[in-house]
Amino acid sequence: MVGAKLGALGQHVSPEGTTAPCPPDFGAPPWPLLLILSPSLCLPLSQSICSSGTDFQEPITFQIILTSSFYNRARTQNQGSAWLGQLQTHGWDSKTGAFIFLRPWSRGNFSKERLIELEKLFHSYSIRFLQVFQDHVSQWQLEYPFQVQLEGGCELHLGEASVGFARVAYQGSDLMNFQNTSWWPSPKGGRRAQQVCTVFNQYHVVNVRTQAEINDICPHFLLGLLDAGKTDLQRQVRPEAWLSTGPSQGQGPGRLLFVCHVSGFYPKPVWVMWMRGDQEQQGTRRGDVLPNSDGTWYLQTSLNVEAREAAGLSCRVRHSSLEDQDIVLYWEQHRPVGLVFLAVVVPLVLLAGLAFWLWKRWKSHWRHQCTGLPLE
Repeated sequence: MVGAKLGALGQHVSPEGTTAPCPPDFGAPPWPLLLILSPSLCLPLSQSICSSGTDFQEPITFQIILTSSFYNRARTQNQGSAWLGQLQTHGWDSKTGAFIFLRPWSRGNFSKERLIELEKLFHSYSIRFLQVFQDHVSQWQLEYPFQVQLEGGCELHLGEASVGFARVAYQGSDLMNFQNTSWWPSPKGGRRAQQVCTVFNQYHVVNVRTQAEINDICPHFLLGLLDAGKTDLQRQVRPEAWLSTGPSQGQGPGRLLFVCHVSGFYPKPVWVMWMRGDQEQQGTRRGDVLPNSDGTWYLQTSLNVEAREAAGLSCRVRHSSLEDQDIVLYWEQHRPVGLVFLAVVVPLVLLAGLAFWLWKRWKSHWRHQCTGLPLE
């Protein structure tokens, strides 16, 4: 129901490069690929937001992602989501066209009526987006099943002019990028990219409006989100960290897999590394940063080493909530109790048992020598 966030859709293509824009063809107007934030729907934003002193990490990006899946001629599916940086703020129900507000402040400064109007626009445009590609399957030599991704939004550098962007990808590869009221084909897109952007450049008025929306309206909505959600966005939650170990799978005998677990931190950016003294261990493998149910994050970082090389290893954690006080966990201080038991307690028990057996033997021998009784 809610689309997953996609990876990078390709690099921006500059009009100063060797790739030329598709020549405009003023035929039937195409589906308007734009960030659906109409000027008539935008609330004026107070200048106080820009001068409030709110300290957000730069650059700040707001983007809408629409993923259209084409299974065959009769079956298609749309998924949509919106993101503030790496934080998902909105989902989208493709059946009803309703936005899903994932944060209490996801509405920003928009009223309920304006958001309903946006829902209708986005739903309508998503259907048209599907239709445009379905109508050109043969011409653009598209092969079922395939996916097309639309990404549109803006990047804000406080104190500087914002940068708007829109781009389309086919099967995860950059197809075309928007700049200066025109769609520009990706150099890797080949003839298909030229054909697709030719269609989307047919209606110049729509492209002019797209330029205005991603460069003007999107930053206003972004600042509204930051203002409404600043308490949540600026919160700092300290991580908890612990160590574990186990046999290394598929690496042969005598090797161990050391794992450093870090959980409960917010915001998401975190640095975790296995160390030996001040030297970073190049074999450190970082997993994905995963969400916890309370909105915080979890990460595990592992290191595969020879068991005899475990001495001196430590895990270092850096996070904004810790300021300059890194968490450092030394492996020697976190050896499992089971290993301590095997290494210390068991040998003592064996020595005690051996001493008792020797004492019994000696006592029986002395008794036989002195009394002549059988050893038993």
